[in-house]
Amino acid sequence: MPAVFHEDRPSADVGLAVTVVAVTVVSLLWSVGYGLIVVGAFATWFLLALVIIRSGGARGRNTFARAYIATFGWGNWF
Repeated sequence: MPAVFHEDRPSADVGLAVTVVAVTVVSLLWSVGYGLIVVGAFATWFLLALVIIRSGGARGRNTFARAYIATFGWGNWF
């Protein structure tokens, strides 16, 4: 399995923080519209991960935690 599927919550927290900083920078330097596009892309990715994980049988808080890690788990690369 790829390493991204073995990440944990602190890595996802870093990924979320980097995303928030990136959206803020994009919104300040270009326009709020471009920032909203980035936010929409991450929200779509999170919802897609949530649907796929839920269809695999996960339920409850575990579903959200796994989708969160699937969306932002790349944070350990920073």
